[in-house]
Amino acid sequence: MRAAVQTRYGAPDVVRIEEVASPAPEAGEVLVRVRATTVNRTDCGFRAAEPWFVRFFSGPLRPRVTILGCEFAGEIESVGPDVTAFEVGDRVFGFSEGFRAHAEYLTMRADDAIATMPSGKTFEELAPSTEGSHYALSAIRKARIRAGRDVLVHGGTGAIGSAAVQILKHIGATVTATADTDHVELVRGLGADRVIDRTTEDFTQDGQDYDVVLDSVGKSSFGRCKRLLRPRGIYLSSDLGPLSQNPFLALGTPLLGGKRVQFPIPPRHGAPEMRYVKDMIETGAFAPLVDRAYPLEQIVEAYRYVEAGGKIGNVVITL
Repeated sequence: MRAAVQTRYGAPDVVRIEEVASPAPEAGEVLVRVRATTVNRTDCGFRAAEPWFVRFFSGPLRPRVTILGCEFAGEIESVGPDVTAFEVGDRVFGFSEGFRAHAEYLTMRADDAIATMPSGKTFEELAPSTEGSHYALSAIRKARIRAGRDVLVHGGTGAIGSAAVQILKHIGATVTATADTDHVELVRGLGADRVIDRTTEDFTQDGQDYDVVLDSVGKSSFGRCKRLLRPRGIYLSSDLGPLSQNPFLALGTPLLGGKRVQFPIPPRHGAPEMRYVKDMIETGAFAPLVDRAYPLEQIVEAYRYVEAGGKIGNVVITL
């Protein structure tokens, strides 16, 4: 099978399209013919081994897993023994914790983060529906956000931020989000009650206060956003923050009894999260944003585009 392979850490051009052996499903597993996948921030981080602690998981000197890609949509090619939930030919989508989705085939446990596709949706529409939504859902659940809460989402056009806006509106929160001038109406269309144009305004100087600030792009800090929070407000970030401070602040600030940091990483990627996302897609409450698509042969260009920092939502890879 064709796959995007990397045998060393580095810039996008360490990735090569190669022929490798196809996997075979074992007991309790299914073999998926991948039709679409994505390049996202997680792939970029593990490909480059940045931040540094990634090497504790991926290998100190060279990557243990040579095929990245965690999101996918495709068809069941075959099933292993003891699999009853899926049949050959089922159209499925999901999230692979162990990567390997940047390839024509991958195996998944049938009871893991995989589900049949909602009718009427394409592979390209559903492949990017899991990572950003799972990060957003983990943050929302970590902060126990419920109907009526006021939430600020910094970065409403990213994969995580655009999912967060939609999930928050689905549960009844009041949502303010930030976006560049060109995308204010896009984010408003996702359901945001109010959009701050971050091109012309410093969102940290906003006159409103919030129960929760979710920095979905990891570009701000607790120190800058603290003034936006109500007395027992919560700051969440999708990143470690300056000097990797967020995990430490998440341990220390709750002890002070006031404004605090929570760090919802790693997110949960499992069957319950898949059911939640699938239900939202089927009801029209959630649809992942797709910026553009590249064929597998152009995955290096896709990595470069993602790392340039200007993408809207998700970048899809088609096979």
